[in-house]
Amino acid sequence: MKIADGELRGEGRRRRLALHLFICIFQFGFCSAVLAGETWPQFRGPTGQGHSDSTGLPTHWNETQNVAWKTRIHGLGWSTPVVWGQQVWVTTATEDGGDMFAVCLDRETGSIVHDLHLFHNETVEPLGNDVNCYASPSPVIEEGRLYVHFGSYGTACVDTRTGKVLWQRRDLPCRHYRGPGSSVILFEDKLILTMDGVDVQYLAALDKQTGRTLWKTDRTTRWTDWGADGNPIAEGDYRKAYSTPIIAMVEGEPVMVAPGAKAAFAYDPRNGRELWHITYDGFSNAAASLYGHGLFFINGAHRSGLYAVRPGGSGDVTDSHVIWKYPKNILYKPSPVLVDELIYMVDDGGVATCLEAATGQEVWKERMGGKFSASPVYADGRIYFLSEDGTATVLEPGRQYKVLAQNKLDDGFMASPAVAGRALFLRTRTHLYRIEAADQ
Repeated sequence: MKIADGELRGEGRRRRLALHLFICIFQFGFCSAVLAGETWPQFRGPTGQGHSDSTGLPTHWNETQNVAWKTRIHGLGWSTPVVWGQQVWVTTATEDGGDMFAVCLDRETGSIVHDLHLFHNETVEPLGNDVNCYASPSPVIEEGRLYVHFGSYGTACVDTRTGKVLWQRRDLPCRHYRGPGSSVILFEDKLILTMDGVDVQYLAALDKQTGRTLWKTDRTTRWTDWGADGNPIAEGDYRKAYSTPIIAMVEGEPVMVAPGAKAAFAYDPRNGRELWHITYDGFSNAAASLYGHGLFFINGAHRSGLYAVRPGGSGDVTDSHVIWKYPKNILYKPSPVLVDELIYMVDDGGVATCLEAATGQEVWKERMGGKFSASPVYADGRIYFLSEDGTATVLEPGRQYKVLAQNKLDDGFMASPAVAGRALFLRTRTHLYRIEAADQ
């Protein structure tokens, strides 16, 4: 079966959607876009930890099987798609970073609804690598509003119905050096940005209604790297990080953990006050943290490992609150995922590892193969891993390494997947796909 870009597969899905809406209205008086499993509002989903409540997801697909639609996205963008109501949004940029966009697609048909040119840059710093691009930070969406972020090149709030820019900021400095990477998150009335550059390292909260700065907190990292000339290294990868914070409720209070180069910090997201931190040798962190079983699981990136940290205390709690450390370099770009008692992860080189969350004990380690940048997701009882060559490996969680399927799409994955309803929204280097079982 040949499927054209943006083509909807038949009339049946429209009828099922209409029936679903009718049942919602009949039973509840309304049908909210925030029904379980129906949205993917940010990087790593509703909880920021790669979980979805969706069911009925496909296990097998290829370029002609279980593809509801496939739409080309211009430019380059490694940002995760976000899904709300009938809209799917992605960000993208020209390869040279000169122009930056937000693109909205119709969730059912894949047709492009908005293609918004948001920022033009006369000059940009070269990436200096073939891994990143200028549209790597993922947007975040809520009812009526999309918040997009391109690091220091620009942050904007967009009306999702009209495509009108409601506010924008271009005055938040940060020399990204390798390009921006940290995604934005929402907390209450705040849009929280992470700016870990080679010159400055800080977090900031903007009023989501106006874009006004509500708080700004500098990292208190103590730099200890020294060059051959005996002077401290003032810039470069040792000061960089790309990680996105997570927020968890700990004893009834919100705690935001935001890993950076050489240290990971916990903050009060209401005011930006530093609560505690741990130190490590790692830098250029990209993987997000996890929270579960009363512990934060924090990636130390290069030259470090994975840390299980009991929240609490003040100042440097490395010696007092690190419960266990898995010392191997198992994480850099892909984030881990926690399912029940086990943590699953894959490193950049395709080695998958499973650890006990309570102890850090290695359960299994297997070579999955390929190179990885995208973070895995857990949904419908399965874990989906997407490689840079376009292979999606579907695992059954458990103490044995069990591959359920391996699927291939053209062009390869740099972006992490989104899950909403009964569909996977998979972004390759060139296209966005809606993957859904044809018999549903």
